[in-house]
Amino acid sequence: MLKQFTPDIIRQYNIELVVSDGGSTDRTLDIARNYAHVIVENTANVKQTISLGRNEGAKHASGEIFVFLNADTLVKDVPYFFRRINEEIQAERLAAITCSVEIYPHERRTIDKYYHGFYNRFFYMMNVVGMGMGRGECHIMKREVFEQVNGYAAKIAAGEDYDMFRRLEKIGRIKFLKDVVVYESPRRYRKYGYAYVTASWFMNFLAVQFLRRSILDEWKPVR
Repeated sequence: MLKQFTPDIIRQYNIELVVSDGGSTDRTLDIARNYAHVIVENTANVKQTISLGRNEGAKHASGEIFVFLNADTLVKDVPYFFRRINEEIQAERLAAITCSVEIYPHERRTIDKYYHGFYNRFFYMMNVVGMGMGRGECHIMKREVFEQVNGYAAKIAAGEDYDMFRRLEKIGRIKFLKDVVVYESPRRYRKYGYAYVTASWFMNFLAVQFLRRSILDEWKPVR
């Protein structure tokens, strides 16, 4: 993921690459050291939620605009991505930006196209009607907004994306950029199937909505 942010792109858009590692056991940190400006290691060996990892990364970031991306997230068109962020981020009463999510093109199947196409349209409409929603692959917001809502809920293991946008919508609009696309790996869908993943999303949505916690104790990585 880090390789797509070339030196020219970094200079043009004044990008700082922060990698927050929750305790990986592969070559993640070795690779990150070749590209990232800041690396946040989980030296305490405490099991981290996605939320806690993102909060730790934000603590070490120096910029005023935060772009949260998952480790396996790829941006379709990096210059266009940052140009659109710059165009939209200063809008009045804007709380956050999110965008379309698709499967890596070289691994995409017909079911992936229809499934993610449906969810992209669904999330877009939810934001239009004022119900803030955004997939975890890409969240964008100003530092001041992040701090205003006290960051991500560290104890929520799954559904932290919905919890964050639920709080963000109370202070401003969520802008869903249909024309901006990020890609994710299909490995979770291949291993568990779309029915299981969708049911997990829905159950965690209900738990976060009504109990302010997740059903799952851990959102397990899929390698």
